[in-house]
Amino acid sequence: MDGTSGRPQGQMNVLGDPIASCSHDPITGFFRDGCCNTAPSDVGLHTVCAIITDDFLAYSKAAGNDLSTPHPEFGFLGLKAGDQWCLCAARWEQAREAGKAPKVRLAATNQATLTICQLNDLKMHAIDLN
Repeated sequence: MDGTSGRPQGQMNVLGDPIASCSHDPITGFFRDGCCNTAPSDVGLHTVCAIITDDFLAYSKAAGNDLSTPHPEFGFLGLKAGDQWCLCAARWEQAREAGKAPKVRLAATNQATLTICQLNDLKMHAIDLN
């Protein structure tokens, strides 16, 4: 642990490499550090670096998680298509099963995601595979 935010150091991505940054505009991550880092306190497992689409936003809102409406009182400006965001692994998996999953950046998706999502499913939605 780093001692200041409870964030474990040295987290890895789903490919086994050090995790890359997901987004600093908007600032994302459970720790709002731009990365999909996680810790035991992250009960939602915000570990999938997704490229948000309008289709996914509509799906998520209908499923009870409105990510497009701003909540400035929490420092959340709302998401729009093209934003990159650390999604809850279970929400991404639910959207995948419904055919609504957004694309992902594997290099910035935390290895902890693999407790909920299959690597092959993530790869099928990846934008950063060679």
